[in-house]
Parts: sequence; structure tokens; C-alpha cells
Amino acid sequence: MATWFNKQSRLIQIILLLIPVVNWVVEILVRWSAFLKTKSLLTLIVAVLCTFFGLAFGWIDLIWCLLFKHLIFANA
Repeated sequence: MATWFNKQSRLIQIILLLIPVVNWVVEILVRWSAFLKTKSLLTLIVAVLCTFFGLAFGWIDLIWCLLFKHLIFANA
């Protein structure tokens, strides 16, 4: 899912991150798939935090995605 998200156009990424409930679902799917792919402690911590505080991370990731075209710590 992280790879799929990173392959999308920037417009699609921004739209997915703008809608609050969709944002949270995308955050969870991308974060956990990034963890399953990399198995690093940092991606695990971020995945757990996004599970509970996904809406807050979503707005931060929206800005990060505008700048760098991927989510923070999910460039898998």
C-alpha cells in the first residue's frame, strides 16, 4: 500500500489526505504496510501512533506530501 500511495499522482495523494476519515484509513494502511515491508522500529512506532492519532498525522503528512511526494517515514 505504501508503494501504491507513492506511485499515485500528487493530486490523488493530496485528495486522499484532505478528507478526514479517508485520511485516517490511508494513514493506517500505508503505515502498517510500510512496517511490514521494512520491519524497522521507527516505522512500527509511527504506525502505532498513526493508529491512534491518525488525523493529526494526516495533516502533517499532507504538508510533507506537498513538499516531498511521500509520507513521513513511509518512503517504502
